[in-house]
Amino acid sequence: MNTATAGRPSGRSAVAVPQLIEQARAGSPRAIARLITLVEEASPLLREVMAALAPHTGHARIVGLTGSPGVGKSTSTSALVTELRKQGQRVAVLAVDPSSPFSGGALLGDRVRMSEHATDPDVYIRSMASRGHLGGLSWATPQALRVLDAAGFDTILVETVGVGQSEVEVAGLADTTLVLLAPGMGDGIQAAKAGILEIGDIYVVNKADRDGAAQVSRDLRGMLNLSAAIAGPPGTVWKRPILKTVAQQGTGVAEVVEAIAEHRAFLVSTGELARRRVRRARVEVEEIALGELRRRWGAVSGSAELDVLAARVATGELDPYTAADELLA
Repeated sequence: MNTATAGRPSGRSAVAVPQLIEQARAGSPRAIARLITLVEEASPLLREVMAALAPHTGHARIVGLTGSPGVGKSTSTSALVTELRKQGQRVAVLAVDPSSPFSGGALLGDRVRMSEHATDPDVYIRSMASRGHLGGLSWATPQALRVLDAAGFDTILVETVGVGQSEVEVAGLADTTLVLLAPGMGDGIQAAKAGILEIGDIYVVNKADRDGAAQVSRDLRGMLNLSAAIAGPPGTVWKRPILKTVAQQGTGVAEVVEAIAEHRAFLVSTGELARRRVRRARVEVEEIALGELRRRWGAVSGSAELDVLAARVATGELDPYTAADELLA
């Protein structure tokens, strides 16, 4: 395993983008880490990096893991890595952590619960700070995924911050979304309130050796059956499985990996995989465009022209919509 944390300083040395990409595609963890750091720092070289990576992307399977704090996401992620490595896959993990209020870096840093993969050169783990992003994902996550995809990993696991009802963005980034639950972490109605019935492709009841696991599964199945009944005609809807695991012991993890493979086959056969990726790319393009507009707005918002327009709006001489139109013009 190779781990890296967010927030490494820039400017250590000149960056040769073609050389970095060549090294990353050859499996160099140092080159991969450097490219992701360029992403996180919004480096001026980022456009060159993304243009060079684009032809090499689109091959990795992206699996998102989400769930409330305490359900065992990190332990489950580690168990999935173990199972995927048994199948000979190269695996990357992008673990989006809460941000430090002081440094902006990832609080959890390297994933201590994944230390068993420390000597495996075909496992790469990167912690990224969420930087206050309420959806549980860093703004840089989509582009970091492109780096890992281009580096040749077969499966990329995205483990997100457990932030309750806001944690739904992972469904937009992943080909397959796993929602983890556990006994004692809230009843089925709370699960529905958290929006997990809309985002999950596979549901995993972890810590299934505890009392209440069977009840969680029954409640969840009842609600999923109700939602599936109005989703569409038979044969056109993925019947979302509910699986039980004890991730700490590795129990049931092979079945989860099998379900991921079955969902992938379903996505390919129905054309949904291509549609999901187009939607994902659309959002990514929109976010980049909006970021550029915000950057340009930073210069406009400090202009004297805006002050004049604001004064006219404040006195009632001008309405805010007309003022906005004048500013944009």
